[in-house]
Amino acid sequence: MMTDLPADPTVDEIRAALAPLVARNAAFDGWSDAAVEAAAAQAKVAPAVARLAFDGDAMAMIDAWFADIDAHMIAACPPERLASLSVRGRIQALVEARLVLLARNREALRRAVAVLAMPNHLARAAKLGWRAADLMWRAAGDEATDLNHYTKRTSLGAIYSATLLCFLNDESEDHADTRAFLARRLAAIGKWEKTKQRWRARSENRPSLARFVGRLRYHAR
Repeated sequence: MMTDLPADPTVDEIRAALAPLVARNAAFDGWSDAAVEAAAAQAKVAPAVARLAFDGDAMAMIDAWFADIDAHMIAACPPERLASLSVRGRIQALVEARLVLLARNREALRRAVAVLAMPNHLARAAKLGWRAADLMWRAAGDEATDLNHYTKRTSLGAIYSATLLCFLNDESEDHADTRAFLARRLAAIGKWEKTKQRWRARSENRPSLARFVGRLRYHAR
């Protein structure tokens, strides 16, 4: 077995260890049992055990690979690296780190996107997108618990999805076009957030008929 696995690994540990190898093989074999078996051979894991870890489920394979990308993204962007950046800069750094990791298996990503786009996989695909966005926001230091918690993750999920599609068709050097696309989208969201904040501030200072009537009722007693 793989040297980084414990002597008696669980199915979850085997799945996690095989995930990047499955992705590497998915570029040729698709997200299939063939990719799992090739990964098992490379890792010296019994084929039957490897198949059990994924149960022939392409979404399980993709999920495990994305979880591996999540972990490596966080490792590439430790708090001390992000501390000196603005919030937008932190998000951009995290997304770009993710793209660097995905670039190693871009054809596997292309095939994964096709699987995720299938109607019967849309709900699980949405969960994976939410998980990535939530992880990036938390790594960026976001502690929002109100409605902003959801709007931030929804907005980033949409930006990340659009950026992936741009990335898959980007042949520019060091994916410069994708980086520029990401920067523009994040800047647009930043301007929208500032506009919302100004609108809220004006709303709080605007005379309120309800408050006025309430004061009248209070003084009438």
